[in-house]
Amino acid sequence: MSLQPKPYLSPEDYLALERGAEFKSEYFDGEIFAMAGASEPHNLITINTIRELSIQLKKRPCKTYANDMRVKVSPTGLFTYPDVVVICGHAQFDDSQRDTLLNPTLIVEVLSDSTEAYDRGRKFEHYRKLESLTEYVLIAQHRPHVESYRRQPDQRWVLTESDSLEGRLRLDTIDCELALAEIYDKVEFPGAA
Repeated sequence: MSLQPKPYLSPEDYLALERGAEFKSEYFDGEIFAMAGASEPHNLITINTIRELSIQLKKRPCKTYANDMRVKVSPTGLFTYPDVVVICGHAQFDDSQRDTLLNPTLIVEVLSDSTEAYDRGRKFEHYRKLESLTEYVLIAQHRPHVESYRRQPDQRWVLTESDSLEGRLRLDTIDCELALAEIYDKVEFPGAA
């Protein structure tokens, strides 16, 4: 029995399919990867984070986008849907549809069991190729824990983290602060009384 090779899909073909699709998919190197639905904690954390950042960025030249806004990592060809994207300054789009961002300043991913290794590894490897990206935030969903990787002038990435509900995480790139009690508002942790 021979395996048929998957047909190569161009980025233009992917975008044409994706714009009419019922479900979101990521794209890389000619292949489409279906995205799984998110859990209740994942959704609550995402919404809470968007709320906190949007309030702090109000009347400032930065915009906060939710997980339906696609990002293209032009240097590698990855198309993906981060949980939260912040762009400071003028948003750049891939085409006139204005649904694929090119220049995120900050990206937030809420970690799930099925994507944590990818979000920390290969996906972050792609994101680091974005010249505009200066901060990458990972939020655990099963315990209070937030990590921020900030690009330094010498291109190194420095980790800052907080792991208690009383903690706060400073996002210097966008001059904001995330209180863990706020981003985990209404989230129930496994084993909690």
